[in-house]
This record gives sequence, structure tokens and C-alpha cells, in this order.
Amino acid sequence: MNRINNILKQLKLFTWITGTIIFLVTGEVSIAQYFGRNKPAYKNFNYNVHQIPHFEIYHYLENDSLRNQLARSSEEWYRMHQQVLKDTFNLRDPMIIYNNHADFQQTRAISSLIGVGTGGVTESLKNRVIFPVAFTNAQTDHVLGHEMVHAFQYHMLINGESSSLNSVRNLPLWMVEGMAEYLSVGSVDPNTSMWMRDALISKDFPTLKAMTRDTKYFPYRYGHAFWAMVGKTWGDSLIVPLFMKTAQVGYEKAIRSVLGFSAENLSSMWKSAMELHYNNYMKDTIDHPDGRQILTDKNAGRINISPSLSPDGKYLAFLSEKDFFTLDLFLADVKKGKILKKLSSTVKHDEIDDFNFIESAGTWSPDGEKFAFVVVSEGINKLAILDVKKAKIVNEIEMPGVPSFINPAWSPNGRYIVVSGLVQGRNDLYLYEIQTGKVEQLTDDYMANIHPSWSSDGMLIVFAAEKVNQSMKGKKYCYSLAILHTETGEITYIDIFHGTVNLNPVFSPDNRSIYFLSDNDGFRNLYRYDLESGKVFRLTDFLTGISGITAYSPAIDIARNSGQLVYTYYSKHGYQIYSSNLSDFNESEVDPFEINQEAGILPPVNHVSVNLVDSSLYHRAIMPGIKIGTSRKIPYRPKFKLDYISNVQAGVSASRYGAGMAGAVNMIFSDMVGNNQLYAALAMNGEVFDIGAQVAYINQKKNFNWGAVISHIPYLSGQYGYMDDSLDYYGERIPVNDYYIDLMRMFKDEISLFSFYPLSRTRRFEAGASLAWYYFRIDRYHNYYLDNIYKIAEKKEKMPSTEGFNLQQLDLAYVEDNSFFGMTAPMQGHRSRFQIEKYFGKLNFYSALVDYRKYFFMNPVNFSFRIYHYGRYGKDSESNMIAPLYIGYPWLVRGYESRSFFNENALNSQALKINQMSGSKVVVGNIELRMPLSGPERYAFISSKWIFSDLNLFLDGGL
Repeated sequence: MNRINNILKQLKLFTWITGTIIFLVTGEVSIAQYFGRNKPAYKNFNYNVHQIPHFEIYHYLENDSLRNQLARSSEEWYRMHQQVLKDTFNLRDPMIIYNNHADFQQTRAISSLIGVGTGGVTESLKNRVIFPVAFTNAQTDHVLGHEMVHAFQYHMLINGESSSLNSVRNLPLWMVEGMAEYLSVGSVDPNTSMWMRDALISKDFPTLKAMTRDTKYFPYRYGHAFWAMVGKTWGDSLIVPLFMKTAQVGYEKAIRSVLGFSAENLSSMWKSAMELHYNNYMKDTIDHPDGRQILTDKNAGRINISPSLSPDGKYLAFLSEKDFFTLDLFLADVKKGKILKKLSSTVKHDEIDDFNFIESAGTWSPDGEKFAFVVVSEGINKLAILDVKKAKIVNEIEMPGVPSFINPAWSPNGRYIVVSGLVQGRNDLYLYEIQTGKVEQLTDDYMANIHPSWSSDGMLIVFAAEKVNQSMKGKKYCYSLAILHTETGEITYIDIFHGTVNLNPVFSPDNRSIYFLSDNDGFRNLYRYDLESGKVFRLTDFLTGISGITAYSPAIDIARNSGQLVYTYYSKHGYQIYSSNLSDFNESEVDPFEINQEAGILPPVNHVSVNLVDSSLYHRAIMPGIKIGTSRKIPYRPKFKLDYISNVQAGVSASRYGAGMAGAVNMIFSDMVGNNQLYAALAMNGEVFDIGAQVAYINQKKNFNWGAVISHIPYLSGQYGYMDDSLDYYGERIPVNDYYIDLMRMFKDEISLFSFYPLSRTRRFEAGASLAWYYFRIDRYHNYYLDNIYKIAEKKEKMPSTEGFNLQQLDLAYVEDNSFFGMTAPMQGHRSRFQIEKYFGKLNFYSALVDYRKYFFMNPVNFSFRIYHYGRYGKDSESNMIAPLYIGYPWLVRGYESRSFFNENALNSQALKINQMSGSKVVVGNIELRMPLSGPERYAFISSKWIFSDLNLFLDGGL
């Protein structure tokens, strides 16, 4: 009996602690995160709706010709994909289009942050295709075609006979993304072929299992090559059966079911096809890059891109992920091949949301003292001017009328900077005068003009001009070289390698030649065009190629005064930078009109079976355009539609304690563009009193986000007790043992308002107000026993409970977070939160919070510290109605868990008591040294693909 009583006492103590903690008033309803980055909405987009046969386009485009072109392209892609995928949209599929990438990064249709490397998104809840107009027509067209494949994929999975959206889990990423690339690019692609040749040379060509498990194999490129092999070997009509079967049972069983052999055999066949094809075009198994290697993963990062030489050729500015977590701007000594310093980083500049690094490089001032590059800030592109000596941004320039631009090039006289600007969906060259801030449009055509570069005398600007390819075998868009005469505005086009991609042109210092990159031979090599003779010379003959992150990334630069050339060489899954004198290359003259892209074909060379993909893609330019029969413009009206509903679970039971219910359902609603969102939840667990519900609304149309929450939440706890009593039993009053159960409920009804105002991706203000009512109910269930053995009766009664009360709260906070995570924790940057709260009603006090955390990454270890204070101040700051603050939680001061106070040492009068760890104010300091023990090879002491772990040394102190 004593043992039972001890258990009951512990249960009672636990129940009291649990119930008391409920009163810990710290602002329980909070939509905003404690830390975390923001998604600012710098602009308010006024959407219109354009309905065409198969799509409902949501946009704010003012350029009608662009909107109509995108509508035609949408229907054209729909027709081409439908031929392969054999699926039909019975309802119009929603499509949201943004004017440029900076606008796209502000979309509310998806909640996650969007980086500069994301070209578009297709989300599953409403099957929305969301993308921006890109800098070139070719890129916009490709993203549209790629994302539309995902729309078909989701549609097939949702509406298929034997699969559902949950089947996406069975689909490896390389199969999903690779299929979208194959159907939108086709089987002739020098860029993907470059990746495949590199994998063979590096003796690191993956199996399908390795692609599924190892993230180093880029799913877009390897998946693209896989589907090209499948489609050309067994026919494009096999794509849907294999994809859908994979959704049902996984890729290994699907391959065996559809093709009749194992995934291991298919991997071997795929690798053999690659070797058989590409060995014909690779003279050696080892590449011999020209010049001197400056930057590799040994002294920089795995990705070293966007090289830009100072005018004297001594220094190189480039982007690198040397510090693992971000692509930062570095300065290197060209001759020594040594990194001198970090010039800029998004970690250092909270007002900068991102560097525009994917398809843009920076430019040096003629005197070599300044460096200009493109950043994303306050919802537009800005030109950041950096003092190289001080490694400090001294100016951020907005270009009037040009919200989005790339490829800045500083004029030799220092007066101008020319950029490739995107205005209302059209890409042209714009001239910015530094002294006056005046902007002049230099080109005016529908096709894109990118990669501008000045002649050394400032009289000419060479650039890559986009054109529609009229070839019977080429893709829809190609790029030729063009020269703009700055005095007259006249443009001269250079007709060489017609129908291919010729990019990144740069004048030689004597202005007699133009150096450029071309994929005319299926590779990506460096060429020289002689302006006087019109002859073309090939300077490199690489097994892989010269390339940045994408085929459109600038990858070469020439020092205007010295003639030094640098280029980005792709090898071993990384990007290395080489330096060479122009005279060091072994030139060979080539026919400027001869094109042979067989080396850029994804094997097998010929279609063995049904050819649906390539036959459509490579004849688009000469096919008649799609005529949209039904087209209707309507104003956008936000309407809530169901995005998501959880599995509805419900159950009913009965016992001596009454009927019970259990179940829950959660729902999310939003309008099409995501400006308004509604969350609803209902939960049951017990009697009818225990039904809880919450409804939350959030408005994200403007940068000032606000919302409201209405909730009814029951908190159920219980205790078990014993007392002696007497009971009328067959007309006689007898003593009995009463073992009773008390079910104690606290109900909280609350109305809350909240808001947050992002200043940038890393800084925000938060504010909120709430009104809450607390009330109580206690139900006692008596169980009467005779002599502690025989149960003779039971009874339920409602007991007196504590009187209810109300509580009001106001809060205001300022939050910063520019940290970057490693394997288990933030490793670089800082986090801080400064917050004040005021409470009214039953309790009257206010609280203050200071939480500052700083992270220093010193490869390979991380040193971090935190200063933390939370305190209650005022009249009721130490009221018994609120639980005291406890400093011994493991997220504050480690080593003082509750068991520390229930051992033999706790009996010592000198030992620390639990009440000494509690109070109304807390201050804590933490220091940590984190060492990556196991994980990625570049990062951890022990290389492991499966186990990620840190070894942490820490020192905590608090009061």
C-alpha cells in the first residue's frame, strides 16, 4: 500500500507540474519563426488572368506581345508533351508568370525561399507552374517546357488509375528532373554531354543506385542523359509506362517489370553506350588544359566561376564556395595563384539578398581600384561598386527604368557601364553614365543581347545576339556574334557557326580579334575571330569544355592592358580557373560555316525506335505557330481554394468514464497567387469538452504581413488520489476506501493579431497582440472499495474549480538571421532576437528577451557563442500563477536535467537545489567548438555518406 501511495504522489506531482507549466506566459501562438530568414514582398503585383485553351495565366505583364508569345509557347509545349505523355488537362492548368527573377523571388504562391539558381517551380497543391521571364527567349522557353513536364507528371500521378500524389516518394529526383530536361531539351545537348564525358574521364560514371543515393551526381544532367538513352533505345512511348510504374513500386522493380532486366544491367548498358559513343571523340583519356592552373578545390572551392581580370592582368576577382556555405567574391593574385582576401559576401551585407552569380560576372574600373557586380536587393538588381583595396561596397546603384540586368562591362574611359537589361520581358543593351546616372538604351529588338564587352578604344561593343534558328536540325534559338558601333549605333552581325551557341565574346587588346566560346563541334571550346580576314581559329580542344554553372554563364575574360586570358574549365565535377597568355594557345583554322555536333549527342546516336521528342523539338522554328482559338482576359479575383487536407481520422469509444472521441483534421486554403492563406485545424481526444479548434488567416499581399488567429484549446491533465469515506450500502452506512480520479481541464479561448515586416531576407520586425480567456473544469470519478479489495460502487461528480480569468498581451521584436547551416547546426553568420512583451489583465508585468548568437567558421571547425537573457519585470513578475523560469534546460545550461536533483548527492545540504535554478530572470552565456567528425569528404575528418556527426566541446554558464 505504501508503494502505491508513493506512485500516486509522484503522479500527482507530475500532474501539478504539467498543469502549472501551461500558465507559463510566453506568447503561445506565433506564426513567425523565432529565427529564420524572410521572404520580403517589396512589390505589390496587380495580377490579371489570361485564359487560353489549356492554361489560366496569372500575370501583371504590360507587354502584350510578350504575353501572347508566352501563351502560344504554352500551347505549343502542351501539344508536344501531350504526344509523348498521352495525358490531357480537362481543366485549365494555372500558370503564374513574373516579369523578372527578382520579382519571382517574391512570389507568395510557394512559401520556401527562392535562390538566383531556381529558374522555375511547379508545386503540387494546385499544380501551378510558376516562373519568371528569363534574360533570353531561349531560357524562358526552356524553363516553360521543363516546368510543364512537371505539371503533366503531377497530373498523371493524381489522376492515374493506380497511383497517387504520395507515389512521388517512389520517384528518384534524377528520374523526375531528367525527364523534364529530356522532353524540353532533347538528345542533342553539348552541355549535358560535357558532364557525361567528364564522368567517364574521371572514372566516376554512376550507377542508378549511386545517382539515387549520392547528391554529387546532379539529377538534371545525369537524369537527362538516362532518359535520352531509354527514349532512343526503346522508344519515347516507353517513358510513361516506366515513369508510372516507378511511382507505384520504385525504379528497380519498375525497370525489371517494364524492360525485363535489372537496374544493375541497365546501368551497365547505359555506361557502355556512353563509352562507345564518346570514345570516338576523345583523343586521350587525360585532358591537357592550356596555361597555368590558378584556382582549384585545393586552394579555393569546388566551384570557382565568373572570372574577371583587372586591366593590368595582375588580379582576378571570382566567385567561389571556398567557405562551403555561400558563393562569395574573392580576390586572387594571378601570378602566384593565391587568394588574397574575400571581397564581399552576403553574410557581411544584410541588405543584399543575393549575388547574381549564375549567369553574370563582374567588371573592373579602368584604374583597377573599383569592381562592379550585380546583386539582388530590395526586389531589384543593383550594381554594387566595391573598393577593392578596402574590400568594401561603397555604392549600390539602381538603374532607372532597368529593374533587372546582368553582365556589366566598364568602359575604358571609366565614364560608362554597359549592361544586358531586362525591361518588360525584352532584353537589350543599356548604357549607364556613372557621373549623371543617365540610362540610354543601345539596342531595340525582340531577341536577347547578352555578354557585352568593350573594345580597348571604347568605340565598339561586342555581344552575343540571340536569333531564331531556321535550320532543319537545330533547336529553336541560337546565338551569333554582333558588334555595336557606339558613335553611330549601327550593329554588324558576324555570320559564323550559324545555328549554334556562340557566347562570351571579348576583344583582344589590339582590337583586331574577338575571342569567344562556341559549341559548334559538340564541345565547348575557345575560338578567335579575325576581324580583318574573317577567319576563325580554334584555340582549345578540350575533352570536357570551358563553362560556368550553365551554358550561358560567362567563362572567359581578357585583361585589357596585358592580354592575359583566364577561363573556367569544367573537370571532375568542379570548376577550375586557368590563366594563359594569348600567344600560348596553339591555333588551328576552322571553317566558320562547318558544324558537326555529334560529340554533343546523348547516346545512342540514332533513334532505334519511336522518335517523338527530337522530331518535335528540332523542327519548331520552321513549323507553323500555334493559333490560340479561345482567349479571354478577366480581372484577378482572389478566391480561397483548398490546397491541402490531412487524412481525416476519427473514432468513438465508450467506458465507465463516458463516451470518448478521438480524431483530427488539418486544412490549408489559399488564393491562386498566395496572397491570402487560411489554416484550419480540428482535434478531438476525450469527451466533448476536449474538442479543440484553431483558425488562422494571413495576408501576404504587401511587405507588411499581418494575420489573425482564433482558437479554443483544451488542456487535459489528471491525478489519482485516495481517501477514506462512508457509503450507504443496503440500508447501512459503512466505511469504504475511495480511489478517485480527477480529470482537470483548462480551456483557453484566444483571439490574436500578428504582423511582421521584413526589411530584407535577413532582418524583420514582428508585432502582435492577443486576448485570452482561461477557465477550468474538474470532474471527479469515485471508485469505492470494501476493505481495499471489492469494488462496490462508482460515481462521477463535478468539483469546484478555480475561477477563470483573462489575459492580454502585446509584443514587439526585431530579428536578424544571416546564418548558414552545416551538418547539424549553424556554422557561419549570426542570429539575434530582441523582444519585449507586456501582459495585462489577471497578471500585470512585462518581459524582455535578448538572444544573440555568432558563428565563426574556421575550416574545418566552427566556433560560436551566445548571450541570452530573458526576464520578467513589474508587479506580477514573480506571481505563483506563472511557473518560474528554469535555467537547467539543455538548451540553456547543460548538465542539470531533473535527475540531477533526485540522486544521493542531492541529499547533501551543500548540493545545488532545484529552486536555486529557478527565478524570474535568466542570463546565460554559451561557448561551443564544433568539429565535423563524420560526413562529406571535404568537410569532415572521417568521410561518410551515411552518418553525419559533430564532436562538440562546450562551456555553459548562467545565473
